[in-house]
Formats: sequence, C-alpha cells, structure tokens
Amino acid sequence: MTGARIVTGLLSTLTAAAVLACGSAASSPQTDATSAPVGETLTPLFSQALPNVPGKTFTSAVVTFPPAARAVPHRHGDAFVYAYVLEGAVSSQLEGTPAQVYHQGQSWSEPPGAHHVATENISRSDEAKLLVVFVATDGEQLKVDDPQP
Repeated sequence: MTGARIVTGLLSTLTAAAVLACGSAASSPQTDATSAPVGETLTPLFSQALPNVPGKTFTSAVVTFPPAARAVPHRHGDAFVYAYVLEGAVSSQLEGTPAQVYHQGQSWSEPPGAHHVATENISRSDEAKLLVVFVATDGEQLKVDDPQP
C-alpha cells in the first residue's frame, strides 16, 4: 500500500512538472513587436494515475489567455483532451475542421493525436479561461508545440 502511494505521488509530481513545463514554454512573452501576441499560461490543478486504467494519468489545469492571446499550433500526444470555457470566449480549430467559437459554459473534446492548429482568445479586452482535462499515458508530455520557422 505504501509503495503504491509512493508511485502515485511520484507519477503525480512528474505529470505536474510536465504540465508546468508546458505552461512556462507557452507563457513566455514575445519580444519582437511584429510577432504574435503573448500566449497562454497553464496552472496545474490535479494529477493522478488512474487506478482502473493502468498506464494512464488524469490531469486537470486552468489555461488562461490574456486579451488577444493565442496558442502556438500544437499536439497533445495520445492524450484525450476535454476543454470547458470558464470565462470569456475562445476560438478553437483542429486540423481538417473549421474554427469554432466556444463561450463561457461551452466545451469541446480532442481525440488522441489531434493537431490543434488554432486556439485564440477572441476578445481584445478581456481574458479567457479554460478548464482542461487530459487523460494521457503516464509520463507523456501533455503539450508539444509545432516547430516554429
């Protein structure tokens, strides 16, 4: 029992570290005046290995988009992703589908392997916040930005 708690704690810590790495990479400000607005920030809430699904971890986080902020195109590996709009409105687009605007109280999901080509706070004056839930392979990086030219 103690060993299982240690393993669960270690997995939770590693996953939280991966989430923090995603958030700090995504939140670094742009220094070039001609580049895109500042990106989103990610605040981890909870992470735990799923006891009934070996090899998978449940992670939740709040993603905050300042006014006019957008995320770099990215993927979430083999994670299943669920996003719920807590505040504001966000435009989201997966590769091969049209962009859709989601307002406070609306949600969407992303299948494993999806390419998230656009995510943007549509407001130029108010921030937007999402509750994002990942069901991912233990230890997998939760967000991998596309290479930038």
